[in-house]
This record gives sequence, C-alpha cells and structure tokens, in this order.
Amino acid sequence: MRKDKLTFGLIVGTRGVFSVELARSGRKQLVNQIKDLGHRAVILPQDATPSGVVETLADARKCADLFNQHRNEIDGVIVALPNFGDELGIVNALQFAKLDVPVLVQASDDDLSKLDTQHRRDSFCGKLSVCNNLYQYGIPFTDTATHTVALDSPAFARDLEFFAGVCRVAGGLRNARIGAIGARPAAFQTMRASEKLLQQSGITVAPVDLSEILAAAGRMDVKSSRARRALEKIKSYGSVPAQIPDVEAKFERNLRLFLAIQDWMDANEIDAAGVQCWTSLPQNHGCAACLTMSMMSDALRPCACEVDVTGVLAMYALVLASGNAAAIVDWNNNYGDDRNKCVTQHCSNYPRSFFGTDNIEISTLDVLGRALGAENCFGAVKARVAAGPMTYLRFSTDDRNGRIRGYLGQGEFTNEALDMSGGVAVCEIPDLQSLLKFLCKEGFEHHCAMVRSHCADIISEAVTSYLGWDLFVHE
Repeated sequence: MRKDKLTFGLIVGTRGVFSVELARSGRKQLVNQIKDLGHRAVILPQDATPSGVVETLADARKCADLFNQHRNEIDGVIVALPNFGDELGIVNALQFAKLDVPVLVQASDDDLSKLDTQHRRDSFCGKLSVCNNLYQYGIPFTDTATHTVALDSPAFARDLEFFAGVCRVAGGLRNARIGAIGARPAAFQTMRASEKLLQQSGITVAPVDLSEILAAAGRMDVKSSRARRALEKIKSYGSVPAQIPDVEAKFERNLRLFLAIQDWMDANEIDAAGVQCWTSLPQNHGCAACLTMSMMSDALRPCACEVDVTGVLAMYALVLASGNAAAIVDWNNNYGDDRNKCVTQHCSNYPRSFFGTDNIEISTLDVLGRALGAENCFGAVKARVAAGPMTYLRFSTDDRNGRIRGYLGQGEFTNEALDMSGGVAVCEIPDLQSLLKFLCKEGFEHHCAMVRSHCADIISEAVTSYLGWDLFVHE
C-alpha cells in the first residue's frame, strides 16, 4: 500500500578546503526540511566524522554501514552538496550500501555577494562531478528542478515532495503483489499478460480461482458487526432506483462478495487486483463485481475488471504517485467531430471519488443485464465523472520483445453533455489522434488507467530512471 511518510538516507558531502560551517548548516537545513514534510531522516551523527559530513573513504564506509542497518526502512537517498562535495566519498557510500533505491542530488545556491574564497560554495560545479561519477557507476539518480537550490527554500520542499512520489512509485511497483481473481474472459485475449516478465521487475501475480471466492462469500457471516458496518457503507455509496426489486437480497450478495474479496486480498497482502467480472460471477453468485471493485479502488486498493493485471498495475502506480483513487476505463467513443476529445466509459466500477457528486446511482449492468438477466447484475456504479485534471497510464507486457512497456500522458475531464449510461467521462487530450495511432500501431489494449490529478512527471521519472521500462510520454 501507499506510504504517506517515507524514510530517507541522507548524505551531506563536502571537501575540507571549503567552509565546514556552511556544510554543517546545510546538514541542519536538510534534516529540518525532511522532518517538516513529515518524513524521517537516517544520517550519520554529527560527531561520526571529523566535519560531520561524508568526505573520505572511512566516512563513506561509516555512512554505508548506517544505511545497511536501516536498509529495510530506507525508501530513497538524498545527496546534498552545501559545498563542492567529494565525489568519491558520495559514490563510495552509495556503492558500499547497495540499497537500490532512488537517489536525489541537490546542490546549494551561491550568494553573489559571497564569492570570495572563504565563503563561496562551488556546489554548482561539484554537482556535475558527483553526477558524472554516478553515471560511471551505473547508479540512477533524480535531479532537482533547477541545477542549484537552497536547502531551506520552498522550491527544495517541492523537489522533496516530487522525489517522495518517485520513491513511492519505484519502491511500490518493485514489490507489488497483484491479485488475479478468476480467469480472464475467453473473448478478451487483450487481457493476457506475462507473469514472468513482471516477476523480473519484482512484481508478483497471485492467482485465485473464482470458485474459492464464491465459496467464501457463501460462508460469510453477514450478521457480524463487521458485516453490518460494511453493509451500511455499501448502502450509503449511492442511491438505488425505485423500480429495482428485492434490493435487500441484492445488497446482501454484494456484501458477501465485497467481504470475500477483501479477506482474500488481506490474507495474501494484495496491493491491487484484476477481477473476473463476467460471466461467471453474475451467473453463479447473482450480482455484478463493479460495486466491490469501486469501493476497493476508492480505498486506494485498485481493482480492474476482466482480470486486467497490467491495467491494475498502472492503476496502482497512479495511486502511489498521487495518493488519489484510480479507475480503469475503456477508450470507448469519439466525441462528435472534436478530434481532441473522446468518451471513456465503463459499466461501471469507477471509484466514487471520480464523480464528485451525490448523484450516484447503484443499479443494474446495462449490456450484461440484457444478456444474463437484470436480476443477476445488480451492483453497477453509475454517474458522470466530474470535470478536472487527469493523468492516464497503461502498462503492458510485450512478450514478442521480452519487455514491459507503457504509455503516459495528461489531459482533462470536461463538462460536455453526454447521454450515455454507466460511468462516463468526456476527456480532452492534446493531439489525441496521434496518441490513438500510436496505441493501434503498437498493439496496446483498449483499457487504460486514469487518476484525477496531474502526476505524469513523477510516473515518468520512476519508470524510466529506476524500473527501466519502455515508456512513451505523449505531449
């Protein structure tokens, strides 16, 4: 799950020919910034080295030993250069520790009135030397927004929050446990994915037969206090049309499914899951999976329909980057003759927070309801997605070339009128037609993950710098 507060290993680098006082002041400013943002710092004690920073080989070994004591806690490393910095001390500390976590490199601003030998920092130059060594050693790193930035500035606080997002995405995806609940629909080969390619990046796919979930749902004690609390939450999730009969029995079937899936995800430490939403579930349990998936996604445990393992992986990445609920959508319809707009729709399992309104309907699946019987398909979450910023992301396993790849971009949900059922949104994306051509030519799926915020820069940095996946960023 997404961690709100992170632990950072700190390396403050300097060279003895520069002012030790400036280095010590920078150390204090860095630690204070980390703590002010609610994060935790792991740093050598002030008296652990002669100057309180990392400079020599011995300093580097002490720093690496400290990091190794906390290696299961550290989410990222921040290299701060209040002065020029000793490139070997820094790279040795990282090389000895071998944490394999993201690294942020900062260099402090010089003051134009203090460029004499006694007071100037030369961090501007030292950062280039440090980054050169990181490149030589094959240690990936993240840069600040500007080449130099003051450690106690709001600009550096923004750099830290950006880096925290990168650490969440890179660390979260490298250790993700993705559930595959049931078999993918036979008609949708687009949902096939390579578990072996995912495992190479540390992502485990944990499957479970749908029969096990349905058996657990059937055994569920719906009279327990826990079940009663969950039922209240389900009933308050949206309004039910008056014409739908036998609502209490329909709610109970959804309750049983929700608790069974939640229990299985808890027991197996599942971060996100693809769910077999048709046709077995309506036929054998008598409800839709949408309401359960919507509620789980709204609680930041993403669920995608049609056992879309790589689709829900993208949902999880968006959650890690933004802290907001993500949805899986269909690239579904053109929007008249406006070629930069399109309709994204699902039956739907959109999380409630996507709608931003109390006008949410819990009712019957439309298409499947006609095919399988409306009485078996209650549990669709229907409303218009509210206007606002949007980031879209898709991951896919390319078995022909043995790689994980994806595409990423940003757009807007708009307010345009739309007469359509289910969960629906109108999206505006710059140069949408070239994006769609890319998706067709490269053989991407019809599903895409979306989140209600702009966070493409965080995703791009985490995926390209630290995971090494192929990522197309649509501008």
